[in-house]
Amino acid sequence: MREPHRSEPHGARGRAPAARGLKIRGLQVRYGEFVVVQDVSLTVAPGEIVALLGPNGAGKTTTLRAVHGIIPPVDGEITYEGRALHGMPTHERVALGLGLVPEGRELFPGMTVEENLELGHVPGRGPALADSLADVYRLFPLLRERRRQQAGTLSGGEQQMLAIGRALMAAPTLLMLDEPSLGLAPRIVDLLYDTLRLLGERGLALLIVEQYVHEALALAARGYVLESGRIVLHGPSAQLREHPNLQQTYLSV
Repeated sequence: MREPHRSEPHGARGRAPAARGLKIRGLQVRYGEFVVVQDVSLTVAPGEIVALLGPNGAGKTTTLRAVHGIIPPVDGEITYEGRALHGMPTHERVALGLGLVPEGRELFPGMTVEENLELGHVPGRGPALADSLADVYRLFPLLRERRRQQAGTLSGGEQQMLAIGRALMAAPTLLMLDEPSLGLAPRIVDLLYDTLRLLGERGLALLIVEQYVHEALALAARGYVLESGRIVLHGPSAQLREHPNLQQTYLSV
């Protein structure tokens, strides 16, 4: 495990990145003059589950938004499956296989469950629309029961299922989830993580931003800890759970 303020090695100068998975190297993101993310480097291999942990304001959400093309970085490199993402619009990143379940879900409350799901489908990528809907409904049977119901009338847990289902409609190969358990009852969090575990068993790579540290590290193979925009710890989940800094800050409750 690397100690505070050491990023992952960038490799030899000029060396091309390995083709597979997500690679972030030296990422820096600003809001105006304020540096939110500084020199962040991380990787997610195909089929791997990785947790991105840290307190509010650490830069976790900003990192995901930069990967998805919502916020342009001022420095650093992001590649996915060997493709440099710099300047690539969000819809092209989705077509490349990058999915995002945003914090707050960002559903269309006046539209039905099924209409929200249909919006996530990318023609020509993955299964046909009907097959994609059937797969989401197998994963979340409750959404089938609610498919004609307006999204704004769903419970918080049902809305989170819908947000995940909508992202899955685009047949991602890497799904990023921003605080998926936020505001949910513990029983619903357990059900949600059972679903994420199933998706991982199917081979879907996951990058999970989470404050439920116990659950995230139990699911993920590896984790990174962000503080004040920098990665201060990273390593296998089992080692992170035993690290005294993480124990004191996150695992003492």
